[in-house]
Parts: sequence; structure tokens; C-alpha cells
Amino acid sequence: MIETTSTPNSTTASLAQRLRERIRRDGPITFHDWMESALYDPRDGYYCRENLLRWGREGDYRTSPERSSLFAATFARHFARLYEQLGQPSVWTILEAGAGDGSFAEVVLQTLLKSFPNVVAATSYVIDEIGPTSRRLAQERLQAFADRVQFQPLDEAKVSPGVVFTNELLDAFPVHRVTVRDGELKEFMVTLGANGRFEWLLTDPDADLSSQFEKYFEEASIKPVEEQVIEVNLHIEEWLRGVAAGMGSGYVVTVDYGAETEDLHSSSAEPSGTLRGFRRHQFVDDLLADPGEHDLTTTVNWNVVKSVAARLGFEVVEFERQDQFLLQAGFLEQLELESSSAESEAQRLRLSTAAREMILPDGMAARFQVLVLKKSSGE
Repeated sequence: MIETTSTPNSTTASLAQRLRERIRRDGPITFHDWMESALYDPRDGYYCRENLLRWGREGDYRTSPERSSLFAATFARHFARLYEQLGQPSVWTILEAGAGDGSFAEVVLQTLLKSFPNVVAATSYVIDEIGPTSRRLAQERLQAFADRVQFQPLDEAKVSPGVVFTNELLDAFPVHRVTVRDGELKEFMVTLGANGRFEWLLTDPDADLSSQFEKYFEEASIKPVEEQVIEVNLHIEEWLRGVAAGMGSGYVVTVDYGAETEDLHSSSAEPSGTLRGFRRHQFVDDLLADPGEHDLTTTVNWNVVKSVAARLGFEVVEFERQDQFLLQAGFLEQLELESSSAESEAQRLRLSTAAREMILPDGMAARFQVLVLKKSSGE
């Protein structure tokens, strides 16, 4: 679970002011701690701020559930298949971690109700969402399913049997940033310049973190090279451990923007790493400016996810590009079903336009992957 720390005058000072005060008092902080505050500070973090428009055309980014109902409806089909594979239990759980405003959950439950009534009758849908505004929007959106929906953090939930689902969650975990200078491993810290602006500073990582970094490199089969920046996402293991602790048997289905080590750290890879900031659908130039005002994300290393999962007793049952996964899961059948029941030609056109964007080889979905893990009882 991601934790944040408070600083003096936290009831009145802005997040930037509080981070400056912390650095002046305690010295430079790791980028991990800076990113954790920028995204998850309880009051001013990007994902926790009240009344901040994050999604859609007027927000900072658009995820697949906001682009088209076809995304969630196709995953509902996949969940129904997993329900069958689990032996059609009388009660099961779908837990969505990082559920946002409930757009995905709403379409999943509607699709199950319409096409798989036996599945929805057995379903308890758990929402794990850190943002208060997002939780409120989800509660309003899911009123029709209030008898089946609970709001509960992952570390308090039990999924046995069931499915844990995420979409663009792992890439929002805070990361450490490291590189090699003159043959020595260095960590990027955040400090203050003479003008009070946040600036990068390279230092030696402390001994405990250094050993964790070495373990991460081994897990990912990474050999750090001179000047190349690497994001170290230690929260992936922490999160998967939490899932494993609450799951007796079931599946983890995670969708994210990622790559494997051979692509992330090849000689042709971007040497400055994969850290990105988004605001109003544009890249942010100064990633350290205005903490809490824009999204921050990094590319997920799937080698790490799969290696950690194997150690924790999970089996990889599927790993596909998102477009290929959707096609195999019944995307075209769902498109035909929704098109046939569309009330207007304009609605059918919107469906077909969204469909092309999701399954064309050079579309957005081709840059995302879907990993399905299985955990059996007793593992």
C-alpha cells in the first residue's frame, strides 16, 4: 500500500510548499518520495485532489474504458469465461483496483446482467480506489448495482475465488530513478535550486536501497550501462504480495503500458528512461514543476511482474498485446451485438470508430499489454 507523509502547516500550505519545507529541513529526497507525494498526497496529490478533471477530452488523458464501452464489455465476456473455469462458484468476487470513476465497473455489470445473468447473480464487485472524488463518482454511477458493489481497499478484501482487475495501475506506482556514472550506481534525488525550483541531484543510494535495486536488476535481467536511466518500481512486488495474501484461488488480469527488458533496455532504447508527465493530453516538459498538477507515469517492465508473480505462486496463463487479447476475448462479437441494438446510425458510427482505434495494429491498444495470472488454492 502506498503511504504518504505529512509536513508542517499541511492544512494550509500547498504541496509544493510542503515539499520545499521538507527538503530544506531534511535535505534532498528520493524521486520515489517526491513522486509518491505528487500523485498520492491525501489532499493535494494528483489522484487525490478534489474536483480535478483527470479523464476525457477536457482532462489530462483518456483510458480505454472512457473511449468506448466495448473495452469493458469485452472484459466482462472474459470474466464470464474465468467464472466458468473456476467451476461456477455460488459466490465470487471481482475486485477492481484503481477503479477511477466506475466507468469500467458499470459496463461490466451491465454486460453481465444482460448476457451472463448466472455470473452477475454470484458476483460481489469490490472497488479499490484511493481518490475521494473518484470514489464519490463511482458510488453515484453504480447506484443501480448498490446491492452488489462494495468499496474496500485491497488489503482488507478477500478474493477467493474471483478476479483482481487493473487498468493502468502499475504504471502509476512511484518509482526510484537510477543510472550509472563512471561505473558507479547513482540514484536521482530531488533538491532545491537557488531560486527555489525543484532540481535533480545524483547521489549514492543508501545501502538498503542499493541491495533492493540489485535484486530488481536480477529479477528483470537488467545489466545497467553507463548513463542509461532506469526506473525501479519496487511497488509491483508489494502490490502483488497484497493480492496473493487475499486470494485463495482466482485470477489477476492487469492491463498496462509496458514492455519487456529486451525492449526497455536495449541499445536502441531511450537512454533517459520512460518517466512521462501528462497535462491536457500533452507531454509535460518540466516533470518536477507543479507537483500534484499533472499525471506522472512510467513504462511497466513485464519481466519484473512475471518473475515476482511466479515467486508468489501465480502462473502466467495469458500475455498478449491488448488489441490481440480483445479480439480473442470476443471483441468483434460484442461489437456486432452492440451495433445491432444501436438506436441510430450515429451511434453505430461511434462504435465502429472506437472499435478501429482499439484493434488496429498501429492504434493505441497495440501499445498496451494484458497479463493474466492464475493462483490455485494451496499455492
